[in-house]
Amino acid sequence: MRFDATLQQRLEQRMVLAPRMIQAMEILQLPLAALQERIDQELVENPVIEMRQSNPDENPGPVAETPAADAEGEQDLVVKDDGGPDDFQRLSNLVDRWENYFEETGGRPRPPAADGPDPKIEAMQNTPDDGQTLQEYLLEAWRLEDADPRLRALGEAVIRRLDDNGYLRAPLEDLAGEVEPPAATDELEDALRRVQAVGPAGVGARDLTECLLLQLAADPSYGGGPGWLPGEALEVRIIRHHLRDVEANRYPLMAKALDATIEEVKRAVARIRRLNPKPGAAISPQRTPPIVPDVRIRWDEEAGDYAVTIEGGDTPELYISNAYRRMLKQRDLEEKTRRFVTKNIRSARWLMDAIQQRRDTLQRVTESIVRFQRPFFDDGPEHVQPLKMQQVADDVGLHVGTISRAVADKYADTPWGVRALRDFFTGGTETAGGEEMSWDRVRVHLKRVVDGEDKRKPLSDEAIARRLREQGIDVARRTVAKYREEMGIPSSRRRREY
Repeated sequence: MRFDATLQQRLEQRMVLAPRMIQAMEILQLPLAALQERIDQELVENPVIEMRQSNPDENPGPVAETPAADAEGEQDLVVKDDGGPDDFQRLSNLVDRWENYFEETGGRPRPPAADGPDPKIEAMQNTPDDGQTLQEYLLEAWRLEDADPRLRALGEAVIRRLDDNGYLRAPLEDLAGEVEPPAATDELEDALRRVQAVGPAGVGARDLTECLLLQLAADPSYGGGPGWLPGEALEVRIIRHHLRDVEANRYPLMAKALDATIEEVKRAVARIRRLNPKPGAAISPQRTPPIVPDVRIRWDEEAGDYAVTIEGGDTPELYISNAYRRMLKQRDLEEKTRRFVTKNIRSARWLMDAIQQRRDTLQRVTESIVRFQRPFFDDGPEHVQPLKMQQVADDVGLHVGTISRAVADKYADTPWGVRALRDFFTGGTETAGGEEMSWDRVRVHLKRVVDGEDKRKPLSDEAIARRLREQGIDVARRTVAKYREEMGIPSSRRRREY
């Protein structure tokens, strides 16, 4: 076998994205909440960016501090003509202050605010924390317990192994080595029982059955006090032996097995359903961010049409610090400092341009959606029309990939509630009358059929499909099953009422 090195010429097309273009696409794809986080991060990392909170009631004045960048990202920075000697004196003091900063710390210059507190520091101080976790809450309560050092250490080990819902997923034996000598089984059980008594009822359970039983035991209506539970109570027997029957709605089977009437079983199950299967979630911080609409769509009486407004939320208005712009006019400024400031000013302009481009693109795309989905805005959700992203791309003159990024994770506040922009893009089917009907509209008709059924004899998926076909909507049984599951509608067996 022989290897040879040869030279070849090859012609190919390749797309090379500049960093500025990549940043613009990233900013376009961010929803409003994520955009605010990105801006907060940039405010911390880029010292040349300053901010002022947007206020629609105030006139922000001329934006002379945020000139648009040219093609190369460079622009002359000049001191205002009306600047007096005090301006140059402050600039001189600023340069002296940061003269040896790079060599000593390797950090970035951060000029102090000339008048009043620094808005960046204020923004970080006003940022809410993540809240107290379940583990932190229980550890604080556990430290108040009267326990010897060995039991205290085992209790802390148990608490640290709890998940956010309050369950102990690890076997107790895994905690034996937390103390020396290793703990025995009875010691671990004692520590677990003590932890279960400290937290909310149900916390520290090892499975759902134990969680529900702990909550029943803490219910004073049983009359025995915490920890006492009548073993023959109907609720207790259902939790221990028939949770899967409860899920499957098998009331006759439970009534026969428990030697009780269906009404007694229904009352017991209703009481069980009031228990909390995730007791720790009430204390653990909510990590799911709330939906913040990026767009507001409202009817404009004066214009006689729907008006699209891009929401800004708490997004601050950004501008480039005058202090750094003036710094570049210093002829004796060190070259390393000059390159650093120039780079950050260029990065700041790219960010501000990308934010403005995001607003413009989202405005155009949303206005196009409103034109295509006018029946929805006029008559309601069941009139959503089949729509493809390519149609909007052709309408606004953008690439379909740009449309996809523009609507990704974005929400619109419409006259019919908050809806994801991506939900306006849906396929559909043709009715018996030749009308195009979106799948969202099919779901609306499916829900109407289920809501109108006799709950004592609920319709099967095939029966629902037949009802829809009678209405001119030709769908298969498996399509009904798919959409029913997506909508959270139980099967016919679980919808049955006794």
